[in-house]
Amino acid sequence: MSTITKTLKKLREAKGLSQEKLARLADVANNTIIKIEAGKNQNPTLDTLKKIARALEVSVDELIE
Repeated sequence: MSTITKTLKKLREAKGLSQEKLARLADVANNTIIKIEAGKNQNPTLDTLKKIARALEVSVDELIE
């Protein structure tokens, strides 16, 4: 399991967000969040990472650490 997989889920749950809600806030497909958390998308684009990080109010660095 990659770091982003664990970190994304941890940050999302800490904010009390569902995958669907995070996807809406980040303006990405719900499937994108599901795939990253499931470890099926281990190399999301930088643009996607920026959107997710912004929605979670963290830096991209925090998201991928």
